[in-house]
Amino acid sequence: MKIFPLRANENWICDRFVSEWIMGNPEVSTNNILEADIVWAVAGWCWNQIPPEILASKKFVITIHHIVPEKFTPDKLNEFMYRDRFVDLYHVPCQKTRNQIARLTKKPIFTQPFWVNQSLWHPIDNKEILREKYKVRGKYTIGSFQRDTEGSDLKSPKLEKGPDIFCNIVESISKKRDDLHVILAGWRRQYVIKRLEKSRIDYTYYELPEFNIINELYNILDLYIVGSRWEGGPQSIVECASSETPIVSTDVGYASRFLSENSIFDVSSFESATPDTVTARENVEKYFIPGGFDPFLGKFLELLNEKR
Repeated sequence: MKIFPLRANENWICDRFVSEWIMGNPEVSTNNILEADIVWAVAGWCWNQIPPEILASKKFVITIHHIVPEKFTPDKLNEFMYRDRFVDLYHVPCQKTRNQIARLTKKPIFTQPFWVNQSLWHPIDNKEILREKYKVRGKYTIGSFQRDTEGSDLKSPKLEKGPDIFCNIVESISKKRDDLHVILAGWRRQYVIKRLEKSRIDYTYYELPEFNIINELYNILDLYIVGSRWEGGPQSIVECASSETPIVSTDVGYASRFLSENSIFDVSSFESATPDTVTARENVEKYFIPGGFDPFLGKFLELLNEKR
């Protein structure tokens, strides 16, 4: 069995997944698409970079992270239905995405969160030293490490990510605490930055930090907030769980798989949400590598054997 995993070349999460897969599974991975038995579009939106004749001649697996209903235009539907002719297996990271695409296809759907690299995301002792390093000692730190602004104009909020919800919550907290400091990381944070500056809330922004820096940033947080409306993950949930970072989240993606029900909130109940790092850590450990690769290897082998 040889698998060609398609990367997005965006220097972000899907490219990391591809690199981790190849490093962890060199015996079944290939960089030569022609010798592959399975083409796996980990970055599903890049599927059309692969010539149709290759898709037709291989087993084709595509990862659909999530669908934003408001952005699922007739053109997007037409693209989905055209691509569906080539797909042998859909991979989705959560049941919510499965429910979205099950209405659109009769092809099999594999529901499985990605593996978690515990060598990247882990707790660090001596947190006060870290807080000193990042100049947040004595401050109440809240984190958000995902893009929040549409790339089309770098002004409009990417509403599926809930930056308005995040800002509303942070602004509410700032009225009760004068020691609040927000840590931002990731691309396209213009919307949140503008809101924070308008509200005169202290923040620090790290645009594209290395993974070891992101892990350190997780470890200085008092709270990480996911305020998204639509997600396939998000990855910040498992990264917080693995690094034992206090986190609360809206009920998106696989939040309910990893977080305690007490850590999940809706817009009207944020103040009742309580981080539970013990439950989150226990739930994420079963996805640590190398074991986190096993469900994928098993499913791909099953796919190859189906029509033999």
